[in-house]
Amino acid sequence: MKKKVLKDIDCEGKKVLVRVDFNVPLDGGEVTDINRLEAAEPTIRYLMDNDAKVILMSHLGRPGGEVVEELRMDPVASELADLLGEEVTKIDDCIGEEVGLAVSEMAPGEVLLLENTRFYPGEKANDPDFAGKLAQPADIFVMDAFGAAHRAHASTVGVARYLPSVAGFLLQRELNALGEVMENPEHPFLAIMGGAKVSDKLEVIRNLYNKIDYLIVGGGIANTFIAAQGYEIGESLAERDKLDLARELVAEAKNQNVELILPEDVVVADRFAADAESRTVPIDSIPEDWQVLDADGPRSLKKYKEIIKQMKTIIWNGPMGVFEFDKFAVGTNEIAKAVAESEAHSVIGGGESASAVRKAGYARQMDHISTGGGATLTFFEGKSLPAVEALDNV
Repeated sequence: MKKKVLKDIDCEGKKVLVRVDFNVPLDGGEVTDINRLEAAEPTIRYLMDNDAKVILMSHLGRPGGEVVEELRMDPVASELADLLGEEVTKIDDCIGEEVGLAVSEMAPGEVLLLENTRFYPGEKANDPDFAGKLAQPADIFVMDAFGAAHRAHASTVGVARYLPSVAGFLLQRELNALGEVMENPEHPFLAIMGGAKVSDKLEVIRNLYNKIDYLIVGGGIANTFIAAQGYEIGESLAERDKLDLARELVAEAKNQNVELILPEDVVVADRFAADAESRTVPIDSIPEDWQVLDADGPRSLKKYKEIIKQMKTIIWNGPMGVFEFDKFAVGTNEIAKAVAESEAHSVIGGGESASAVRKAGYARQMDHISTGGGATLTFFEGKSLPAVEALDNV
């Protein structure tokens, strides 16, 4: 990576503003998943151990530029304090006199968490005035929120105009892991693409065609491809206006010598519910009023597993079905198991892919699970990340 990283700078005694990704799920005012806090811990601890004053900022949810009480960072501060085993001071603003006063009272090694940056409209607008106010109390900026690196916001890009700016350990690790698999993969190389919309993965698939040998398609995306072959898909989730696009991707795969593998059988349900009646059918026999909730029937899974065993590199983005319902998580879970047990170097895209792998219990057996969702897809598309571009060059 040609950008400066945390170990390139002297942070002792400095006021260090760190953009973390603490956009965590909440339920009744409680944090229900601390994976993003754990991912940020190495950078925070390094700064604490090197006697920096650690000022953390993040967005949380979508408050729309207004204060939303349910989206304050207080529950995050509590969980972070438990994780660090140290006090975390949280204040009710992210700019202004209150921030300046709190920073001036910090001792080296202490941690301060600012309020939700998206309480201000200037955050998403990347307003220079707002970015300058965020940067004002600090000496150094550390970008460590890979999950927000594709967003040109004030707290990810704007502050870098005002402060020496470097990558934190999480961002550095993500860029190295994703960069290695995209630039120097070992073959044969398989991509597994799931999720809801083929349009969301269009540029990813097209960029990957230049690198991969195999592509397995599942999830809602598979329904669109099945329909594009002329089969009826009942009430299944699909982009029915993207059938021509799916056919184009099939043709492009052939032209690029990529073996595109689609389901042969699927699990259908009479309604979208955890306790729905279900059955396994070939793709040419999907009932008119039913819907595909798992794109991996037994015949499909057998074929997928045989391919996975032969691979040296695998990237996976998007679940293969409605994994939130145990009854329809079989395909996703079986794919996770097969990838985890393979000898391939495995990289799991963020978002729902990461959640599915963790839920299935195979997270520790994967080589890399990305903390990004949109950022990972942007990287796989071959596009630059604005928050990385804004950092200081080596």
